[in-house]
Amino acid sequence: MVIKSLKFSAIVISLALILSCSSDYSPRPRGYFRIDLPEREYQTYSGDCPFTFSYPAFAEIGDDEGRLSQPCWLNIDFPGYKGRLHLSYGMVDGNLVDYLEDARKLAFRHTVKADAIDESMFINRADDVYGVLYDIKGNTASAVQFYLTDSTNHFFRGALYFNVQPNRDSLAPVIEHFRKDIIHLMETFAWN
Repeated sequence: MVIKSLKFSAIVISLALILSCSSDYSPRPRGYFRIDLPEREYQTYSGDCPFTFSYPAFAEIGDDEGRLSQPCWLNIDFPGYKGRLHLSYGMVDGNLVDYLEDARKLAFRHTVKADAIDESMFINRADDVYGVLYDIKGNTASAVQFYLTDSTNHFFRGALYFNVQPNRDSLAPVIEHFRKDIIHLMETFAWN
């Protein structure tokens, strides 16, 4: 009697498994929170530094108060997004090659985690501004970096960081939004 009961149970379980697996199952993709990005409005920075540029109106700009702070080292904070654009400035005095190499090394320091690093040349002959934009793909600490120079007197560098664990998928819309703001900063940049 026990053997018949086990056979009957096995048949019922087998039928239940066969019938329950008849529908098409597709796993749901991982979802992320919706991120509302601000409208594009800009304001002009024109402090005591030898340059001006436009930056997002919702952002807050201030001096870099870190231990390596130098005159005209600035931070542009993006409240609500945990993002910060670190900006540094230096006078060129026979050391342009050193500045260029430092900017390249700092961008390519992310090679360990980066899927790719794209470099885009920037040239604005009218304002004597030349530079490179680094798009760093992958789960890296910094997704966008750049430098600008006039090749004779000034060097200006920027790097975008987020105070969160890097996750390119969830940060992608914010990175792309701020990347366009950085390009706008580069296009409006001028030496005083």
